[in-house]
Amino acid sequence: MQIRKEPSAHLTYCLNVHPGEELADQMAAIQDHAAVIRDLVAPGHGFGLGLRIANEASLELDSSVSLLAMNKLLAKHHLYAFTINGFPYGAFHGTKVKEAVYQPDWRTAARREYTCRLARQLASLLPPTGKGPCIELHEKHRKSVIPAVPSGSISTVPGSYKAWIQTEEDVALMVNQLTDTAAFLAKLLVETGREIHLGLEPEPDCYLETTAEVIAFFNEQLLPRGIERLKRTTGCTTAVAEEILRRHIGVCFDTCHLALQFEDLGASLRLLSANGIRISKIQISAAIRTSWTPEAVESLRRFCDPVYLHQVKTRVAGRPVSRGDLADALAATTCAGQKAGEEWRVHFHVPLYFVQDGPLASTADQLTPEFFKTALELDVEHFEIETYTFNVLPEALRSLGVDHSVAEEYRWVLARLPRA
Repeated sequence: MQIRKEPSAHLTYCLNVHPGEELADQMAAIQDHAAVIRDLVAPGHGFGLGLRIANEASLELDSSVSLLAMNKLLAKHHLYAFTINGFPYGAFHGTKVKEAVYQPDWRTAARREYTCRLARQLASLLPPTGKGPCIELHEKHRKSVIPAVPSGSISTVPGSYKAWIQTEEDVALMVNQLTDTAAFLAKLLVETGREIHLGLEPEPDCYLETTAEVIAFFNEQLLPRGIERLKRTTGCTTAVAEEILRRHIGVCFDTCHLALQFEDLGASLRLLSANGIRISKIQISAAIRTSWTPEAVESLRRFCDPVYLHQVKTRVAGRPVSRGDLADALAATTCAGQKAGEEWRVHFHVPLYFVQDGPLASTADQLTPEFFKTALELDVEHFEIETYTFNVLPEALRSLGVDHSVAEEYRWVLARLPRA
């Protein structure tokens, strides 16, 4: 939904909460879930979607017939697409994902080709340009109008899994693939008039996991090396090359991931902006946090699952300590220096409305009205609720069902957005 008219800002939820790798699965999710959620949250309004299109689905979508069918489905339900989650390339539900979610990484042509294909498809799915009214948060009903979306975003892996990047050649390969993707997106803009931008999504234990690492990568690797590559491959000037990179490569700011680093989220947004890094999208999500006690350890065991990687960040003797997965962290609770009361933050996306479950709380308390005010002041266009872990949550946290749970997350966010 459009939450601000001038400058434009849109809110959606990510369809990666619904299982399915094939195009038919995603189209079924749109009809059976997204349309239902729209009616629960904003009946009578145009309703934005954050698509999740795996590589297999994108290959199916890569035809005029399939794109037409998708556009017809969206129009039928008064929905519009403005962002795609292009992070998971393959299977994402019901099987062991763990570190495989980062494959193929940005060293590979496969990741670039998949992302460029998504960009072409998103350019075809964006609503026509022009002006349209945004949703008024206090209204209950209004004639459905699909608002204009001036740009589309695609979120992607943060380069690679950190342990896989061993050499300067690894970094150079990532820069080259990202630069060539930016060149493709710049050409797509000229050809279609649709601006598509890519958001590298910092994640725990990945090549990019903190705001400082993102800034260092842009300033020390992507920009200097990418500018020279664009000048060689396209013949453009230094100024044009820098504009292409800054316009088409940015950051997907996942609030769960950066809260795991014990960062001040508002300060991180401002720091990225001050360094000229585009905030392509904000994924609104929350991590588990707790103070280490035997009771907390037992409560956390319910969140171990064989599907996803749940990295843990703790502070031991005032220093950050990382555990690769929740099961590893629980097995190491007797590690030297661990003291009762020290805070743990767990990469497990819990519903935004989750408040407390015994000793467990969440980082959603950092998503204050002031945080959203900062994001809108920085002209962030795209906001996406992302609680993809719904199907592996403990049963008590799934009692609402996925549709009503997502709808409740919308209400939670809307209550904290500044009034127009």
